Amino acid sequence: MRLWFTVLGVVAAVSTAGAQPSTVPADGGDIVITPLMHASVQIEHDGLVIQVDPWSAADLSEAKPADLVLVTDDPGHHLDPDAITQLRKTGAPVVLTAAAARRFEGGTVMANGERATVAGVPVEAVGAYDMTPGSPYHPKGEANGYVVTLGGTRLFLAGVGECVPEIQALEDIDVAFMPMNLPVDRMRPRPVAECVKTFRPSIVYLNHYDQTFASWLGTREGAPPPDRQDTLGTIQALRDALEGEDIELRDAAWYPPRLR
Repeated sequence: MRLWFTVLGVVAAVSTAGAQPSTVPADGGDIVITPLMHASVQIEHDGLVIQVDPWSAADLSEAKPADLVLVTDDPGHHLDPDAITQLRKTGAPVVLTAAAARRFEGGTVMANGERATVAGVPVEAVGAYDMTPGSPYHPKGEANGYVVTLGGTRLFLAGVGECVPEIQALEDIDVAFMPMNLPVDRMRPRPVAECVKTFRPSIVYLNHYDQTFASWLGTREGAPPPDRQDTLGTIQALRDALEGEDIELRDAAWYPPRLR
């Protein structure tokens, strides 16, 4: 336990250092993807920086100022006004949902299904919601996923929810960021695998898969919880479910190491 408290003094820094940037080919140069924490990710291309769901629980000391900020939902680990203020370039647009706009003024609201070019980037808002009853429930229309096109490469950043028809109808997606285990009886490995098979991205980044730890990060009360969901085994189950498919799964270490 003492090791954890020592680590937790720099927990965000440890997580960011463990998540190394990776690249995706695109016209005009590679897209550089740097996971930060949970759903928070930095995306760079040809001098442009996009910050998605920036969160102060991550180590943002080396994160780059954003030309565009995308916010998928309004809970604190998606919408963090302090993190947005820290990372946003002066005047840079912040695209968010109507619910998030109630807590952050000056953003550009996009509803499910809307399209716009923001900071020179084509952006499409995709529905993110649940179809299965039960708590926590994500209603239709309150959250977004986003498709952004950079150098001819299309990236889908899924919001939290199930594999809704809007996701299954996506076309020409090269890279997808997919959440898992929220809650555990919905988007577990096989449903996530079946979902990505419907629109067949070339690369999948798995994120937003340790809600228990993310919830602890929001409070920092007591010791961090042990990993009771067997995160490594769950990720392996997703790999197994995608075996034989022409889909590369990238688990990019969105969290620091956990006690088992």
